[in-house]
Amino acid sequence: MKKRKIPLRKDIVTGEMFPKRELVRVVKNKENEVSLDPTGKKPGRGAYIGLDVKIAKKAKDERTFDKTFKIKVDDEFYDELIAYVDHQQARKELFKDE
Repeated sequence: MKKRKIPLRKDIVTGEMFPKRELVRVVKNKENEVSLDPTGKKPGRGAYIGLDVKIAKKAKDERTFDKTFKIKVDDEFYDELIAYVDHQQARKELFKDE
């Protein structure tokens, strides 16, 4: 059986390449609204961040998405991102067989 190619994306905080399934996409739309995109299909400019709480907290400390999207991103978004990543990390550990 032919081996499938795993799509890789770059984590904007660490600069490392990860499989797309181990990252979460953050999108800025035309109205300059920044939001999480768990499906990876929302229209707009996207950036990826690893599913690790340490990486999400580092993104908040360094204001990574402010620099990436060249707009001011609210602290509430960063808090939402940290909560989402924490939840996904817990799910990943709970369902290790995936």
